[in-house]
Amino acid sequence: MTPPVHPNDVDRRRILRLLKNRRRYRYVRPIVLPGPEGYIVRSPCCSRTVDNAGGMIDIAWLRYRGGHDAWHLYRRDHVTEAWVIQSVQSSLALAVADLNEDPARVFWA
Repeated sequence: MTPPVHPNDVDRRRILRLLKNRRRYRYVRPIVLPGPEGYIVRSPCCSRTVDNAGGMIDIAWLRYRGGHDAWHLYRRDHVTEAWVIQSVQSSLALAVADLNEDPARVFWA
């Protein structure tokens, strides 16, 4: 049996580089951790809406769906503590671009 392709350190570092192009909270340093079938993006909570102390919170999950050959981008619903699908993209770069743009402010709030 072959090991899963994701997560891997090359794509984790690629995501970190791509996150430098985001529109919101450009002064914070998010981290990217290995997650189930992909990567979890964590960032300091600058708005203090989720964590009054400004601690690190999960903001996104980039999940590779090999059977679908697609990347699913999830946002974290901090009220219900659940992941909510935000978009499906054909590439990792497009999924991170959705995360970076965030016009509805569901990630970088």
